Amino acid sequence: MAPIAVGDVIPDGTLAFLDNDNKPQSVSIHSLAKGKKVIIFGVPGAFTPTCSLKHVPGFIERAEELKGKGVDEIICISVNDPFVMKSWANTFPENKHVTFLADGSAKYTHDLGLELDLSDKGLGIRSKRFALLVEDLKVKVANIESGGEFTVSSAEEIIKAL
Repeated sequence: MAPIAVGDVIPDGTLAFLDNDNKPQSVSIHSLAKGKKVIIFGVPGAFTPTCSLKHVPGFIERAEELKGKGVDEIICISVNDPFVMKSWANTFPENKHVTFLADGSAKYTHDLGLELDLSDKGLGIRSKRFALLVEDLKVKVANIESGGEFTVSSAEEIIKAL
C-alpha cells in the first residue's frame, strides 16, 4: 500500500484511549478531524528516546503557536495499547493540547501505509515517524521519515508549512 500523501483523504479508523476513570474508550479519527484543521503525528513507540525527548515535547512546547495558526487538534498516535499511551501522556504534565491515541494492532497505521517493521529489533510492527497536516480530512502536508530518522516530522517543520 502506498503511504498517505498530500491530496489524499485520511482513512477513517478507530483508535483507543483511557478516559478519566481509566476505562477504555474508542474514537473515530474522522469524528476528530471532519471540518477541522488537525495535526496527526505518529511515533514508533511510547517511552522510546527520540519520541519522548524530541518528537512529543516539540508538539507540546509549540502547541499554543500551532493553535494560534488555526490548528484545532493535535493528535499523537503510536502502536501501543491505551494503558501505555495514558501512562506515557502522564509523563508530560505540562501538556494541555496533545491527545494521545493508541493504535494497538497497527490497523490504522497500516491504513495510512506507514508501517515500520522493527521485528529484527524485537519491536514488531510499529509506525514510521510522521506528521500530517489535515484540513477537513484532506492531507495538506505529509512529512514522513525514513527508518528511524527525525528530520521532517517535527512541530517546527509543520509550523513552517502553516
